[in-house]
Formats: sequence, structure tokens, C-alpha cells
Amino acid sequence: MHISEGVLSGPVLISGGALAAAGTAIGLKKLDYDRIAKAGILSAAFFVASLVHVPIGPANAHLILNGLVGLLLGWASFPAILVALVLQAMLFQFGGITALGVNTMIMALPALLCYFICSPFLHKKASLALAAAFACGVLSVALSALILGLALVFTEENFFEISAIVIAAHIPVMVVEGFITAMCVAFLRKVQPSMLPGAPES
Repeated sequence: MHISEGVLSGPVLISGGALAAAGTAIGLKKLDYDRIAKAGILSAAFFVASLVHVPIGPANAHLILNGLVGLLLGWASFPAILVALVLQAMLFQFGGITALGVNTMIMALPALLCYFICSPFLHKKASLALAAAFACGVLSVALSALILGLALVFTEENFFEISAIVIAAHIPVMVVEGFITAMCVAFLRKVQPSMLPGAPES
């Protein structure tokens, strides 16, 4: 779901860059030393998940895993996602350097919102926790597609139809991401519940 170079207008690029910089600064401030390894692993998972992609106009569809990243990292998802996007842009030309701020917002802002919405349910009964995890996967992709669409529309009103196509094309990805996030949360609840946010202190 990267936006390529040369697509967005200057004001959209500047706004995205400023917001991404602010989010990354907060994320780095909140990233404890003990969580750096976890952030690195999740950043790598995000990086790998995005390698297989299908072009759709000025964007593309692929697995994202930003919901899972957000669920486990909270604010730290901003720097984790930014690092992965920088590597993707430099190594594989996915997205671009000028669009880096907007692409970071497209991925990281929904991740953070899903963290606040869904994390309180992860240590409830299993059915509620898995439903919240599934919703996190679906909602993170839906919000990312929506922000991408808004970025295109604010650049040029004629991009409205393309934005609608991009959002519709990600509906299957939303479902797949929901199941992946739910399976990961179910696994962590069994083997390492302390990795999930809001874990009760022992």
C-alpha cells in the first residue's frame, strides 16, 4: 500500500512528513531499551510481508501486518514501520523517499489507533481477545486504505475513482490480516502472554 514517487502534491507530502516525524519522535521516546529487540523483529516482519505485492494504479496490494505491529508496540510502531519503509524504498523502490512521510502515516497511524482500540481486550476471555485481534487486523488495513485514498483525493479530485478501487482491492487483504493477527495473538496468549500489551504483572 505504498504511494509511489511523483504522485502526491507538495502540501500533502509536507503534511505527511511533519506528522510522521512527530509520531516517530514520540515513538522513540516511548521505546524502552527492553523492547528494542521486539521492535526490530516486528519491523522485519512488516518489511518481509510487504515484499510480495500486486500493483493497483499508483499504489499496490500486499500483506501489511501493521495491525499486529501496532498491537504489540503502540507508539513505537512509528519508528519500526519507518525503518522498514526506508529499507523498502532504498532496496526495492517500493514507495519513495519523498513519499516516505505519507507512507509512514498510512501504515503507522492505523496501527496506533488499533492499539488503543483493541489492546484492552487481549487479556480478557479467549473469544473476546481473538475477536479484538481479528478486528485489529481488519481495521488497520481498512484505515490504511482510507488514509491512502484521502492522500490521493487531497492531491487531485480526479483520483477519487482510483482511491475507491484501491480501497475495494484491499478487502480480501483485510480478512487475511484479521486471521493472521488473531492467530498470532492466540499463539502469544499461550506461550508468551507478557508480550501482549496490558499483561498483568506477576
